[in-house]
Amino acid sequence: MKQFTSVADIGDLRKAVAEALEIKANRFAHTDLGRNRTLLMIFFNSSLRTRLSTQKAAMNLGMNVMVLDVNQGAWKLETERGVIMDGDKAEHLLEAIPVMGSYCDLIGVRSFAGLKDRDEDYEERVVGQFIKYSGRPVFSMEAATGHPLQAFADIITIEEHKTKERPKVVLTWAPHPKALPQAVPNSFAQWSVAAGYDVVITHPEGYELSPEFTAGATIEYDRAKAFEGADFVYAKNWSAYAGDNYGKVLSTDRSWTVDDATMAMTDNAYFMHCLPVRRNMIVTDSVIESPRSLVIPEAANREISAQTVIKRMLESL
Repeated sequence: MKQFTSVADIGDLRKAVAEALEIKANRFAHTDLGRNRTLLMIFFNSSLRTRLSTQKAAMNLGMNVMVLDVNQGAWKLETERGVIMDGDKAEHLLEAIPVMGSYCDLIGVRSFAGLKDRDEDYEERVVGQFIKYSGRPVFSMEAATGHPLQAFADIITIEEHKTKERPKVVLTWAPHPKALPQAVPNSFAQWSVAAGYDVVITHPEGYELSPEFTAGATIEYDRAKAFEGADFVYAKNWSAYAGDNYGKVLSTDRSWTVDDATMAMTDNAYFMHCLPVRRNMIVTDSVIESPRSLVIPEAANREISAQTVIKRMLESL
């Protein structure tokens, strides 16, 4: 595997999950695979789970790990071609990328959406340039439009807890005070459909996601109908995708907060969220602290999804 940015890169998803569960059962079975190999993790944006889980996954495989925070302790990087660099950006990504590639064997990149120009965000210019110019296998640690490591961990978690072959999985919008990217919901919808689940997406009108990621899912504006019979509820905020509203907050309607009454509509569903979470905006204390909350096992599986991806990339060298 030379790149990892979407579910299409993982191949047979059932085989990938089976491999992930084998890795989880014995995390140190392949420590020789990464010996004398180096992973470079590049962060254009903040991270907690992604940074720790990915670094731990690489260490489990015997790798050396370097971490670069682009906005702290590095030259500010220009990403646009053709600009006159007379501002505060001292180095261009087109020189920086091959230099970075010369110091490592694998590269992980984290770069969020700007939420100002939809075309620019959905072209995935930053991670795309790393794939094109680094000369190394590259994986996304969250990009403008997707978060595949998170979605992979979500699928592993559902597979560990489902009680039926085709569970009903509901992705629900929830309120948030800030405009957030569509990356997590995009990937969760796409990966859940690929896993063969009955996927329902519910949100206020105006929050429709790109059809590129929701194909195969049911869009249900009636919130109560969406939650009926659900086995898993995945709550997440995202900003608007469509037209001139791209990147905007259209609603902070607190009736969309996932609370006990919401969960009572389901078939005793599990609650999921990628974290960090705004308590009592996205979800109430009682729901996230309940025995049916999977947020901690879900976060723990980030190590497993990352290790599976890195292992496959090492095997391709």
